[in-house]
Amino acid sequence: MRGALRFAPLLLLFGIAAAEAQAPPQPLPRPLPEIDLIRVRKAARIMELYADERLVHVIEHIQLGDEPVGPKRFEGDERTPEGRYAIDWANPQSAYHLSLHISYPSAADRAYAASHGRSAGGMIMIHGQPNSWTQGRVPGDWTDGCIAVSDDEIEALWEAVADGTPIEILP
Repeated sequence: MRGALRFAPLLLLFGIAAAEAQAPPQPLPRPLPEIDLIRVRKAARIMELYADERLVHVIEHIQLGDEPVGPKRFEGDERTPEGRYAIDWANPQSAYHLSLHISYPSAADRAYAASHGRSAGGMIMIHGQPNSWTQGRVPGDWTDGCIAVSDDEIEALWEAVADGTPIEILP
C-alpha cells in the first residue's frame, strides 16, 4: 500500500494531463474580426488567427497531410508546406465545404523540386470536411497536404480572411 502511495502524485498529474487533453475546443467567436495573419503550428495541430497584430482565436485540432512531418517538397508527398505564403483565392464550389487557396508553391519551392527533376505540386488549401462526409470530422491526418478544419471553422474563416492575407506555416 505504501508503495502505491508513492506514485499517487504521478497518477494525479497524469489524470490532470488526460483531462486537459480531452478539453472541448474553444467556441468559435462569430463573426471573427478581419484576420490579417494566419499562423499554423503543425506539430501542435493549431491555427492561430490574428487581427491588428493581436491573437484573436486559436483553432485546435487542425488536420494535415498524411505525412505531416517535414515541409512539402514534391507533388504527391502528402506533406503540408512550411513557410510564408498568402491566401490568394477562395473556392465556393470546393469538394470540401469551402476552401481557401494557399499560394504554394513559391519560386523557391518550384526551384527545389525542379532541381530534383520533380514537380512541387500545388492546390494546397485550407478547407472544411469532405462534402460527402456526414459524420462530423474525418479522423486523423488525411489530406494530400492541405489543412482541414471543421465546417463551422471554415465558414468563419471564409467570412474573415481576405485574398492576400499572409499565412505562416511552421513545423
